[in-house]
Amino acid sequence: MGTSGILKQARFALVAAAALCTPVAVQAQTADGFIPGAQDAAAQTVMLSGHDLTIEQVVQIARHGAKIALTAQARQRSADAYGLLLEAAAEGVTVYWFNRGSGSQRETTIFSGDPTAPDTSARLKARQLANFARGETGSYGPEIDNEDVIRAMMAIRANAMSYEAASPGLTQMLLDMVNARITPIVHSQGSLGEGDLALMGDIGRAMVGVGEVHYRGVRMTAAQALQQAGLKPLEPFGADDAALVSTDAWFTANAALLVADSRNLLEWSDMATAMALLGMNSSITPLSTPVQANRPFRWLNWDAARVLDMVRGSYLFEVDPKRIIQDPESLRASTQRTGSAWQAWADLRDSVQLAMNSSDHNPAVRPDVQPGDSWELATPQLMQFHVKGGPLSHGKGGYILSDANWDPYPLSNQVEGFTIALANMGVVLAQRIERFTNPFFTVIRPTDVMTPDQAATLPQGAGYLPVDLWVEITGLITPVTPQGQPIVATVEDLQAETRLKVARARKVVDLTTHLLAQDILMSTNWMEVRKAQAPARNFGAAPIAALAAVRAVVPLRHGTGPGVAGMAIHDLITDTPVSAFYPGGPAAPQGIAPPQAQAN
Repeated sequence: MGTSGILKQARFALVAAAALCTPVAVQAQTADGFIPGAQDAAAQTVMLSGHDLTIEQVVQIARHGAKIALTAQARQRSADAYGLLLEAAAEGVTVYWFNRGSGSQRETTIFSGDPTAPDTSARLKARQLANFARGETGSYGPEIDNEDVIRAMMAIRANAMSYEAASPGLTQMLLDMVNARITPIVHSQGSLGEGDLALMGDIGRAMVGVGEVHYRGVRMTAAQALQQAGLKPLEPFGADDAALVSTDAWFTANAALLVADSRNLLEWSDMATAMALLGMNSSITPLSTPVQANRPFRWLNWDAARVLDMVRGSYLFEVDPKRIIQDPESLRASTQRTGSAWQAWADLRDSVQLAMNSSDHNPAVRPDVQPGDSWELATPQLMQFHVKGGPLSHGKGGYILSDANWDPYPLSNQVEGFTIALANMGVVLAQRIERFTNPFFTVIRPTDVMTPDQAATLPQGAGYLPVDLWVEITGLITPVTPQGQPIVATVEDLQAETRLKVARARKVVDLTTHLLAQDILMSTNWMEVRKAQAPARNFGAAPIAALAAVRAVVPLRHGTGPGVAGMAIHDLITDTPVSAFYPGGPAAPQGIAPPQAQAN
């Protein structure tokens, strides 16, 4: 079959594959600049067990409107923790952030004895309501403008809060707000990374009918939204303020969305490398099995095998006397850089999965632990925090122990590590774009095999734009300086600054996607040149299909600048998974499933 026939077949395959995909619907901003999520998964319900929430499920909840519910086991675990909290106070056990204060007030007694006694109960309810109404410490700065982040943090908190001592009412309100699509106004600043207290406090305010929300995309007061949704404002009790806000849920939510978006970027980066090799008429020896066996880094070997498989059947495996023996480093080392980014991505993904499905709360409430379970638990010091069990805990005992599980490491390190790995991949893109302008590497010029009119139809590429994008990326990859500012009477003297770290990472993903679009623009232009050089050449099924998709959004025509063409390709990358063109490939390390049609 000639190249023309293969292209026609690929276009048909692309249309069929696209029908199986669920790309993100472009959502218009509201009048106040808010970007609501799509609702194409609103009929689905994700069951939260506290053990197995996935990043893909978070995306369905955050960006596609899926609802959430707790499993029976998670509800029971939450009820047991809540009962243990109440019983601990009744037994005189000291509990941080409940019958004692928090932070610099950690030694201040809030109340003594049974928290359900009428007078104590009334004081606790009033205290909790006041805490919720004002927010925990007060967030600041611009409002978060995308619904996906807020829904993701609410879902992640609902999942992990099943380990905490939340009242049944608090747990249910969090589920109900997600399912009713009541999205609180959350401000973007105020978190130092050691727990996202201020931002979670904005959610707490909305639960008691204070402040503003978006209800099904429409801005209104929280009280109005609760009324329209048929919900009563929360009446918090116990240590509900701690159970809600003592978490890194905002950071974890952003990290989960970062993992989802960057997987799509990395998959497209592999396809772009395949297209660059085809455009350059490259030697594929660096990808070959014996070469890779000499340096057995699993992720690098896998990425090389993946790109090699993408160009299988192409003209690169045929003898060409004009093909140079060695390409520029930016082509030869492409899979080393992208494979390393994949490895950093996998480490980040694993930590996000763990963080979403475990407790990041202080204190740790463990109704399932007894003194004989670990040697230190039976020592006099820790026995002070042992709850024997009684009526309020339905006879169950356990421990309530202060901790540092709110400290967001190693996830914080891995976000920065992945950002740096992306930049080391991005420099490859920036350099190989320029190498296509040098006949020392391409051997030919477009006008050697095309008429001037034909060459003029190629969309304009390169120029200033890729350099501008790359310079901006380089300004974002310097790690945030570790901070230890002693605040809150010097009790709190560490700051992880996760807000800055994850914002940089997500920005670098976006900028790298734009840079990748410029790389694909240049590579597809040169695929057209190679086709003109030898019309019978085959590029392989996957690159042919990807080329057809690019030409559908950036046709061959005169005068299309790199900005317009690059934006069209950027949107293609964002909305279309690589599996539309390449559904299989070598099995990845650590049992990752093959690329799927993902919602980004």
